[in-house]
Amino acid sequence: MTEIEVDNICKSFKDVQAVRGISFTIAAGEFVALLGPNGAGKTTTVEMMEGLRRPDSGTIVIQGKTWQKHERQLRKVIGLSLQETRFAEKLTVRETLRLFASFYELGDERVSEVIGLTGLESKQHAMVGTLSGGQKQRLALATSLLNRPQILFLDEPTTGLDPHSRLDLWNILKTLKDERRTTLILTTHYMEEAETLCDRIIIIDEGLILREGDLPTLLKDGEARNLDELFIKLTGKRLTENTGLIPSAL
Repeated sequence: MTEIEVDNICKSFKDVQAVRGISFTIAAGEFVALLGPNGAGKTTTVEMMEGLRRPDSGTIVIQGKTWQKHERQLRKVIGLSLQETRFAEKLTVRETLRLFASFYELGDERVSEVIGLTGLESKQHAMVGTLSGGQKQRLALATSLLNRPQILFLDEPTTGLDPHSRLDLWNILKTLKDERRTTLILTTHYMEEAETLCDRIIIIDEGLILREGDLPTLLKDGEARNLDELFIKLTGKRLTENTGLIPSAL
């Protein structure tokens, strides 16, 4: 069953065309990665899907509804974790989650559940300002899971994290995938992240979709040994952890 339908969306900022006619569908329960370098248009695409920005043209339909007509209903079924989520540093982890839970009229029982799910038990009484980068990312994920979202948007959730913290977050997301009750849209420029977590990969650059499909199909059609090689073939660029891309010749 189709959960999300994106049809020919475009978005410009002054003279910059960030998204130039992107179309795709996502099935219920599917984990999909939008893969691309910094500035590719993937974050802008997701922000339009989240209802945070309006497309200049094109349509986005989620569970048969649109943001223009059904914003209140859609807010109830999605969860999102932005690229830079900021919290009050003088609140504890549990107090922060209680605050976010109150927006959904949820009690302390659900707060305890997401603390357990995201592995924050030992930090639940710690001030947010004392958390490491990986722990803050887990807290951001915990807030996005409070309302048991049917659709979860994660915008580069592991950028800047050390390998151990990144693996911790991957394991949490794998648990959600195994339960098969959540549709995930993940933006990333980490090849391994897309390969490990997602059923399907959509490669975006310069506001356009270059290729999409499951990993074996992508590699076969692109005559590539791995995702890095395919990306270089398609874009002439090679992704890096710090900047998102470097010319492939370097």
